[in-house]
Amino acid sequence: MDKKPVIILGAKGIGPSAAEIFKSNNVEIYCFLDDDKEMHGTEIDFVSVLGETDDDGYLKYIGKKCDAFVAEDNMKARKKMTKMLNDRRKTMPANAIHAQAIVSDSAHLGYGNFINARAVLGAYSKVPNHCLIHSGAIIEYNVELGDYVQVGAGTQINSGVTVGEETFIGSGVTVVSGVKIGKKANIGAGSVVIRDVKDGETVFGNPAQTIEN
Repeated sequence: MDKKPVIILGAKGIGPSAAEIFKSNNVEIYCFLDDDKEMHGTEIDFVSVLGETDDDGYLKYIGKKCDAFVAEDNMKARKKMTKMLNDRRKTMPANAIHAQAIVSDSAHLGYGNFINARAVLGAYSKVPNHCLIHSGAIIEYNVELGDYVQVGAGTQINSGVTVGEETFIGSGVTVVSGVKIGKKANIGAGSVVIRDVKDGETVFGNPAQTIEN
């Protein structure tokens, strides 16, 4: 992991967890930026919240002097902040990978991913860009995720599974080997997925069944 200081966009939600991840790798947190003005001038674990996420006074440091990480749970907001970094700073967010995560040397990682403690990325797994992999999640070998996928704490995605972009997988889910999950699908917490899931489908239960919207 690059040792340049990091500016974290977002001081709520996963923001403090992202800071903990960078600190686990001895990476300095330059500051938080957050659009909630009431947070400005406050501190989180001795790191100051200095301004809004589009404040050029701080964004100008991103690139040569600092890395950036988008710490936003809401996918729409995360996409907006990522586009802002691409457009205004011509850069992609750094990965936040906890020192206690296990990442295979053959795993493929893109940019802007959040990978918390005790998560496992198996051999030849693919985690492209802007995914949230929470504590203790297991991404087995030859699993392929799309961009902006979220995997809940303690979930196990077994070998050969593919997951389409922008899909949400809750905590404690088991996905059996070889299953294909489409784009923008939702898998309820604790579910056991034994069949393919279509684009936009919401499933829940053991075995997971379609939930009508």
